[in-house]
Amino acid sequence: MYRILIVEDDAALAAALEKHLASWGYETALAEDFRNVLAAFTGFDPHLVLMDVTLPFFNGYHWCGEIRKISSVPIVFLSSAADNMNIVMAINMGGDDFIAKPFDSGVLTAKIQAVLRRTYDLAGKVPVLEHKGAILNLNDATLTYEGRRLDLTRNDFRILETLMENKGRVVSRDTLMTRLWENDVYVEENTLTVNITRLRKKLEGLGLTGFITTKAGSGYLVE
Repeated sequence: MYRILIVEDDAALAAALEKHLASWGYETALAEDFRNVLAAFTGFDPHLVLMDVTLPFFNGYHWCGEIRKISSVPIVFLSSAADNMNIVMAINMGGDDFIAKPFDSGVLTAKIQAVLRRTYDLAGKVPVLEHKGAILNLNDATLTYEGRRLDLTRNDFRILETLMENKGRVVSRDTLMTRLWENDVYVEENTLTVNITRLRKKLEGLGLTGFITTKAGSGYLVE
């Protein structure tokens, strides 16, 4: 279980973040003494830090610098000031990502998952995901069903990986778009619909009709 330290002085937002991340299986802790965030960090030994930029006494950049003196743990900045200067400063100070407030909880989760995947050794991760007889191979991006094999494009693979990791749970469109195009500045929302439609046709050709379900106004799931 990954541990996430939340450094956020807005008590309501911090509590909401803690509740949301706990629902995804993360162990969380809140920094309470903003004079000594480093003590909370060393005491909890997190795998990732969510760091607000504007904090009492010392800002998030200061604490990022202090953490970087002793650890390379990923730090994701949160800020309502999402101008280019703040983003550049966050990355230059050693941050791994920057999320502008207000944010969608699904986008936050997707970014956290992406940073954790990039950071930690995946050797212990199960090499396949299985659902209703369909087997997604995480090593070679193929899907096998009843002895038939389908080579997946990058987007096909990421869509299926995200949905199968969360089988039985609706994955929002924002989460999927972030997973697919996290480095792009702007992507037409209809692009995701096109990708889902193409993937469904490929799955039907493999015999997996109705494998991906649409939840109007919410997103998609496999169930």
